[in-house]
Amino acid sequence: MKDAPVLSSAYINPNNKFILSGEDDIDDQELLEEIFISLDEKLRLIHIDNGKKIIEYLDHLSDEALPCLVILDYNMPGLNGSEILKLLGTNNRYDHIPKIVWSTSGSAAYKTSCLELGASDYLVKPSDIKSMKETVKYMLSFCR
Repeated sequence: MKDAPVLSSAYINPNNKFILSGEDDIDDQELLEEIFISLDEKLRLIHIDNGKKIIEYLDHLSDEALPCLVILDYNMPGLNGSEILKLLGTNNRYDHIPKIVWSTSGSAAYKTSCLELGASDYLVKPSDIKSMKETVKYMLSFCR
């Protein structure tokens, strides 16, 4: 993974939405970005493919530059979605940011754990484009 880009002042502008995507599958990264941008061309996605690097990245952002939404793949290297939520929950500066976990697993235990740790929702990754677009629209509704 390349180092995540440093956010410029353009990302602080409330008209420019910024979403942090914790996703290690390059195909899912590209598909998410394509669909999100088709819904909102001002939207910016930053993908980080490692759970530890997500925490490091967020910790280095100013409060004004925090994302409007964090999307976490449940199974990632470094830290999984549940572990990331647990760490984010120890710092109230992240409380206002909606966090959505999505996974190929429909495990009730994973879902319960993530929701208890502060996830706004736990979604199973759709397997077709139409469902993916609906899922992305739903995720975007959390980004205020």
